[in-house]
Amino acid sequence: MSKARFITLEGTEGAGKSTVARFARDWLAQRGISACLTREPGGTPLAERVRAIVLEPGGEPIPPEAETLLMFAARSIHLASLVRPALARGEWVICDRFTDATRAYQGGARGVSSALIEQVAAAVHGDLEPDLTLLLDLPVAEGLRRARSRAEATDRFEQEREGFFERVRQAYLDLARREPRRIRVIDASRPLEAVQREVAAAMEALL
Repeated sequence: MSKARFITLEGTEGAGKSTVARFARDWLAQRGISACLTREPGGTPLAERVRAIVLEPGGEPIPPEAETLLMFAARSIHLASLVRPALARGEWVICDRFTDATRAYQGGARGVSSALIEQVAAAVHGDLEPDLTLLLDLPVAEGLRRARSRAEATDRFEQEREGFFERVRQAYLDLARREPRRIRVIDASRPLEAVQREVAAAMEALL
């Protein structure tokens, strides 16, 4: 039996993370490997309540540092209640966003100190990092077009201007350049079948 792995999916709005997550789970299932899908912020009932605070548009503004701490609060709950127990029993975990999202959104786009982010990250999950991060990259305008074509209401992040997401995308690509062995950049503007082939090749390397 293969060692349990922790796979994270990252990218700007409309990159197709949810679709790729389901494909990854099914690909593993075909090889007899059990994997659970989860997301951040959220993933457990209590962490989902924190998610609602962070994403709900309007109302009282959330300062960038408070937004960062809320993300890590939800992450700490999620790790303790779902991610670590799943890995401990040998189950792979596929997570839609993790700390790279905090580095990109709160750090790159909101300007929160990277020193603060890394200090809190070390306290929350210093002994746990993803085995593989799939960064689904595509032009911001295309991602926003996809995201905003959905019937559902937009959240607080999806209402941001294009420049915000350009900063997010650049922060993600900078992370990928610094950690090329962990972060696999995948061109998400291509047809779904091409994206899936590259995702499968990246996961094959973990087996």
